[in-house]
Parts: sequence; C-alpha cells; structure tokens
Amino acid sequence: MQGLGAFATRFIPAGTRLIEYAGERLTVAESEARYPDVPGERHHTFLFAIEDEIDGEWVEVVVDAAVNGNEARFINHSCDPNCDAIVEGGRIWIETIHDVDPGDELAYDYAFVLEERHTPAAKRRFPCNCGAANCRGTMLAKKR
Repeated sequence: MQGLGAFATRFIPAGTRLIEYAGERLTVAESEARYPDVPGERHHTFLFAIEDEIDGEWVEVVVDAAVNGNEARFINHSCDPNCDAIVEGGRIWIETIHDVDPGDELAYDYAFVLEERHTPAAKRRFPCNCGAANCRGTMLAKKR
C-alpha cells in the first residue's frame, strides 16, 4: 500500500456505491504536461483516465484528483480488492464488490495499461506492495 489509505468506519455491504472519484478534468496532453513520465522514476499521481462522450464524440478524459479532488483519491490499489471503479455517464464511482467490515482498508485494482510494452522496467515504475496472496508486484494490468 502507499499513502494514507481509506478505511471503513462501519459495515458496508457488497454493491454499495461509496464515493465519486472527483477532480479537475484534463485532456491527455494537459495531464502529460502536468505530470511528465520520467524514465526510471516511480510513477505517482492522482490521475484516472476514462472515455467520455463530449459533443457526440468519444474522447479520453483524465481526472486529476490532486486538484479539486475528494477522499476517493486516498483509496489504494490492491491485487485482491474489495472495491471497483465504475465509469458511468462520464463519472467515476467507487463501489464495493465484497462486504467490508469496520476497519478494513478500501482498495480497488488500478489495473493500469500502458501503450508501451509492460516490460520489467515499466512494471518497476508502478510497483505494488499490497501483500495479497495473488499480488502481481505491479499496479499494471496483465496485457494480452
């Protein structure tokens, strides 16, 4: 895990919509200019990329939770998550996929996919330390 994390204060049943992942909406170019990828350095931002329909056209939009974001940005990655990120109507919602007990950390699988090949070096830029039995060692999704 990394950062503060978010923890349940009460029992939360599976299928509960918890919070919207909020933040400033950017174009891909704006997000890349704001947070350039530096080769060999660990990648860390509060960015979440989605497809959204704008003026009848589907475009990639990046939500930067570091600007005008909320508590959703503190939900960590896990390879064995109890939540999932659902994109609906151009908005990102965090929902539980399992029952969550008080004190449990909330987490979802970031499942990053890079345009480039997921090489060992790329995987090291997105390390995972979730501790799950099925941990991939990276927040990158398996590419097929």
